[in-house]
Amino acid sequence: MLKPNVLRNKKDFSAIYKRGKSIGDRCVVLFYRKNGLDYSRKAFLASKKVGKSVVRNRARRLMKESYRSLEEQIPAGYDMIFIARTTICDLKCADVKKSIEAALKRSGILPKSPKKR
Repeated sequence: MLKPNVLRNKKDFSAIYKRGKSIGDRCVVLFYRKNGLDYSRKAFLASKKVGKSVVRNRARRLMKESYRSLEEQIPAGYDMIFIARTTICDLKCADVKKSIEAALKRSGILPKSPKKR
């Protein structure tokens, strides 16, 4: 059975690219759009520019794990596409998490934490 929270259809991807917004960060690019559903859908992509298949799969695994650790804080109702940049190759999971978190905060999806004094 297919998971409902994964983007699969070409029309969904096209709608996000055309009518959505994008935020770039050090190792990821985030495309996002409100979807009007009571759950969020996401996709993790790595093009051939990132590297060979082993490197691309590692990039997707890093992004998925980083998103999974932030998932509880993210409100429902968004379609998100995370695209790996070539700089993701040499990074650790904590670095990728910081990059995804920064992109989500700048997009307004993830609430910004109050500044510590």
